[in-house]
Amino acid sequence: MSTLYVGMDVHKETIVVAVAEEGRDGEIRSYGTFENTPASVDKLIKRLAKAGRTLHFCYEAGCCGYSLHRQITAARHTCDVIAPSMIPKKPGERVKTDRRDAIKLARLLRAGELDVVWVPDAAHEAMRDLVRARAGASNHLKAYKQQLQSFLLRHGQIYGGESSWTRTHYRWLAEQKFEHPAHQIVFQDYINAIHDEEKREKQLIRQIEKLLPDWRMRPLVDALCLMKGLNLVASSTVLSVTGDLRRFPTPTEFSGYTGLVPSEHSSGNSTNRHGITKAGNTELRRVLIQAAWCYRFPARITKPKEPRLTATDKAIRDVAWKAQVRLCGRYRQLIARGKLAPVACAAVARELATFIWEMGQIVPLTS
Repeated sequence: MSTLYVGMDVHKETIVVAVAEEGRDGEIRSYGTFENTPASVDKLIKRLAKAGRTLHFCYEAGCCGYSLHRQITAARHTCDVIAPSMIPKKPGERVKTDRRDAIKLARLLRAGELDVVWVPDAAHEAMRDLVRARAGASNHLKAYKQQLQSFLLRHGQIYGGESSWTRTHYRWLAEQKFEHPAHQIVFQDYINAIHDEEKREKQLIRQIEKLLPDWRMRPLVDALCLMKGLNLVASSTVLSVTGDLRRFPTPTEFSGYTGLVPSEHSSGNSTNRHGITKAGNTELRRVLIQAAWCYRFPARITKPKEPRLTATDKAIRDVAWKAQVRLCGRYRQLIARGKLAPVACAAVARELATFIWEMGQIVPLTS
């Protein structure tokens, strides 16, 4: 039975389709434009499957999500979601149209030159959206705080305390007054926005905690929380992005997925390595680097984590402690060699990813 390769350029309202016949010299042609609705997609699948051929679909990952993928796989056909940044591109390409994009996808799919992204199930995607909402609230909160501090600085009102956003700082903010009514309105609006975003972030964290017991990644979340620098929100963020860590065959591959490995441009006898690649998910990389800063301090078991470490399995406890000893020592070694703190922190974050991968291999997930 022959295989028909189907490339789809997906948009909010339309799907441009191209097909490639099996074989190196098989015909590649545009198949038309269809509405992006379940009924229209179902009709397309039935038309393509009339000859009894095996269908292999693909489309680029994007804002349209995975509903199209789930509909096609539910119809018992293969569908790949493609990483857009990894699609080969010719240097001389100067014309881009939906029709050409669909034909290009069909041709590259037949050649096996496309990188497929991992597609989460509906429950995992729901948890990931919740974690992203919490991250969005946190980013908005940081932005409002920065705007308020910039506003105060412009008007010469500078807080003289040791740290900001403490109870003392909030009391100081409540005492600030401005001569012009407009300035007082702007100031109060920033304060209200900060309080609203703080409340929103706390509510989303409570929802994550509430829904966590029903998530199949819960055992691994609990295990990662035993590691230095990772709490419930950070662990949930890592796993919502990566999914089941057993899909990565080696820790090196997982480190590359995080974008924390050095970039390289080598040719012949010349070897040039540069900064980290920054490939993959930005939020995942931010969480790992933020956690890595905790390894500046000596290795020790903190009081909040000691009861949980004692109650857990020895294999999990050993990985958590081994990671802490190794990474704390690694940070000191890099600093002693003259590396800048951000560079040392990125290196520690890269190794932290390998220990997270190791934890994912020994912790069984719920069904």
